[in-house]
Amino acid sequence: MRSIFRFKQFEIDQGNCAMKINTDGVLLGSSTNFPEARRILDVGTGTGVIALMLAQSHPHALIDAVEIEEDACQQANINFQKSDFAERLQVFPGSFADLQPELAYDLIVSNPPFYTNSLHNPDTRKRLAKHTDILFFEKLLSFVSRYLTDNGQFKLIIPVALADEEIAPILADYKLYVQDEIAISSFSKELPIRKIWGIGKKEVLLETQAFHIYAERGIYSADYKTLLKPYFLAF
Repeated sequence: MRSIFRFKQFEIDQGNCAMKINTDGVLLGSSTNFPEARRILDVGTGTGVIALMLAQSHPHALIDAVEIEEDACQQANINFQKSDFAERLQVFPGSFADLQPELAYDLIVSNPPFYTNSLHNPDTRKRLAKHTDILFFEKLLSFVSRYLTDNGQFKLIIPVALADEEIAPILADYKLYVQDEIAISSFSKELPIRKIWGIGKKEVLLETQAFHIYAERGIYSADYKTLLKPYFLAF
């Protein structure tokens, strides 16, 4: 049985993907707004949902995506080709580390695997999608440092502890700086569980924003509905 997730301007078949559409992905896709971007890269595209959201919100951009898991890569390509944005989207199989783009990207995004120092998942595909270690992020930051334009941004969503304890201390090694931050919590009175970071090559005054997903249990917050309204049929 196919597993179809319909958005307002496109649809996602996620039946062959180990990692399904999730809250992290749609929050990253919907909160990323970089109108000057003309070249965008989605690292670890999975179903292709973030790339498609960015194709909708950045109508003048060409969007590349890369995916290491073969079935997901094929599925993302199908989802791209069935969309109204097909001419501006392409997906590459394999690791981002193997890409050698001729031109730098104005915007690089990633909803990366972040189960660092954890047990490997017995499902091979889910292990590829979820399990990593700090070496992955070192390679990713090195790639970003090389292929991000001087005025561009790298946007990613990661758990708070991973952001603060493992990523933040090594950013300067790659001459990268956190320029803006969205601290995401489930409820307004709870501690953040995720951070969306905008990282660039210029050291600027950090802009921070708090965001909560739910107004109360089972009811989305007004901010969440506003953010996802351009994409979700429910809103």
